[in-house]
Amino acid sequence: MTQELTELRNSILEGRYEDALEIVDELEGMSKKATLRTIKSFLTRMLIHLIKNQLEQRLTNSWVASISDSIVQIQELNLKENKTSYYVKPDEWEAMLEEAISAAIRPASVEVLNGRLKPAQLSERLDRTQLILTAKQLLALTYEHSATALPDIIDEYLIQLPGGQEWFENSQE
Repeated sequence: MTQELTELRNSILEGRYEDALEIVDELEGMSKKATLRTIKSFLTRMLIHLIKNQLEQRLTNSWVASISDSIVQIQELNLKENKTSYYVKPDEWEAMLEEAISAAIRPASVEVLNGRLKPAQLSERLDRTQLILTAKQLLALTYEHSATALPDIIDEYLIQLPGGQEWFENSQE
């Protein structure tokens, strides 16, 4: 990136504005790609815990914290600097979720049921349609709620998942 900035500076100083605009476009593309890569990482982290929830039919404080933090981070990353548009629009999550599920299966297999399932076995047991639906519903919250309200709203949603009510009741004691 330092090289691109040096080239941009030189292009401007030399009056090569078309070259400068090309460099700006390249830098914007690099920034968007980095942001999307980070969003995918948080998606994968969230999905690991949603997979564990789906297959083990329970929730833990750790899983809730990880899911909630992932969603909050995605909300922050997804909102562009202009604060009015998003890198990923609400109807554009499907392909990213499919990729993230594939990335989440192997690490989830280490944790689900104490690591008794191979990745292929875990993949077979997984209800991908339900997993994607749950993830999309959580992601939709990022477009509807403020950053300050979002964690509590996520908790309310997670209570509805398998084992969520037990998690909530046990966390109240």
